[in-house]
Amino acid sequence: MTVSTLRVAKTMSRHIFVLTGAGVSAESGLGTFRDKAGEGIWSRFDPMTLATPQAFARDPETVLAFYDARRRNCLAAAPNPAHVALARLGRALAEKGGRLTLVTQNIDDLHERAGSTEVLHMHGELLRARCGHCEATPAWTRDLTAGDACPECARVGGLRPDVVWFGEFPYHRDEIGRALASADLFVAIGTSGAVYPAAALVAEARAFGASTCEINLEAADNASLFDEARYGLASKIVPAWVDAMLGTGPKG
Repeated sequence: MTVSTLRVAKTMSRHIFVLTGAGVSAESGLGTFRDKAGEGIWSRFDPMTLATPQAFARDPETVLAFYDARRRNCLAAAPNPAHVALARLGRALAEKGGRLTLVTQNIDDLHERAGSTEVLHMHGELLRARCGHCEATPAWTRDLTAGDACPECARVGGLRPDVVWFGEFPYHRDEIGRALASADLFVAIGTSGAVYPAAALVAEARAFGASTCEINLEAADNASLFDEARYGLASKIVPAWVDAMLGTGPKG
């Protein structure tokens, strides 16, 4: 067995934890929220007027209209090679007894459409609504209005996007914590390293003994916590990294 084969065999039995942020979907036409050029979504819109429970209570129509536009953009977008490569990695690991935990800060469904399964959306899902009356989270692909009735309880006036707003707790925190404890490689892809608690996951992974890798367009705010860094467009860098992990890239 060659050294290369040994490396690939080790990779295939690993538990890899991947955290993705807006940068992985940027090339699909979905904007990032923060970037060093000051061109992210929150440089153009005030998140306190659009992404808090208080903003929704004060002006639900404006908040719903903002998320309606984002939902339409999401439905019109398509997965890019980075999403496809991560789905390929997940399948390859599962076939050989390894494991991929894919956690995303993104509220789009591009990972799923690319073929990834069991994606943990820590900030919720844009294509779901949430009922404030019964807590149901029905699938929702059309515009959402204050007059829509919940498909589960039939009550009107309680539906909002099923997304985590500022001041709210992220989803799946216990499951994420358990996965971090058993992962031996933590990879952050397309994240700013500025949004907590997601930005703190790399430190948790290191505390559990995992190696860490950053794949990004540019260095994140928490770049010093990564053992390895690969910078460039996600559509190029992520497939190349997956090829390297699986031993399927160019030989040379």
